[in-house]
Amino acid sequence: MKNYYLASIACVLVWLVAGCATVSSVAPPVANATTPEYVIGPGDTLQVFIWRNPEVSMSVPVRPDGKISTPLIEDLVVTGKTPAQVAREVEKRLATYLKDPLATVIVTSFVGPYNQQVRVVGAAAKPQVLPYRANMTLLDVMIAVGGLTDIASGNKANISRMVGKEQQQFQVRLNDLVRQGDISANVEMAPGDILIIPESWF
Repeated sequence: MKNYYLASIACVLVWLVAGCATVSSVAPPVANATTPEYVIGPGDTLQVFIWRNPEVSMSVPVRPDGKISTPLIEDLVVTGKTPAQVAREVEKRLATYLKDPLATVIVTSFVGPYNQQVRVVGAAAKPQVLPYRANMTLLDVMIAVGGLTDIASGNKANISRMVGKEQQQFQVRLNDLVRQGDISANVEMAPGDILIIPESWF
C-alpha cells in the first residue's frame, strides 16, 4: 500500500512538471547551439565598478525581486538585462551625484533567469538548478549533480522541454551514459530543460 501511494505521488509530480505530454525516445532539436548574450537573473552576484570612485563600487547580490541597491542607487531593476545595459543604467542614476561616471558591471556568480536554467529533480546524487551554458550536454549535467543514486532508474529518466508553445518529454538513457560509458546516450541540453530521474521500485 505504501508503494502504491508513493507511486501515485510520483506520477502526480511528473504530471505537474510536464503536463500530459507523451514521452518520446527522440530528442527534439535544440534551436540554438549557442546561448544568447547573458542576461542577469535573481541570485546572481554583480561587481559594480565605478571608475575613480571606489567608495561607490561594490559587489552586490541580485535580490529575489530582481533589484539591486548600491551606494547612491536604490532598487535598480537588473533582471532580464545584460551587464552592459545595467552599467548604462548605473551611469544614468549616478550622473545626478557624480560628474561623467563610468561604470562596469561584471557578473561574478551565475544563476541566470529561470528560462536559462537547467533543473535536475529526482534520484540524482545532488539534485539542483544549474545555469545553462553554451553547448551543455546531458553528461555535463550529470557530472555537475554527482551522478545517480543507487536506487535511480536512469534509463527511465526523461527531459521535459518547451518546444515552441508545447511542453514535450523525451526519454534519456542515464544508466547507459553514466554507468556504462555509452557516449551515444549523450544528448544536447537546452535552456529551461527539466531532467526528471525516477527511482526504481524494485
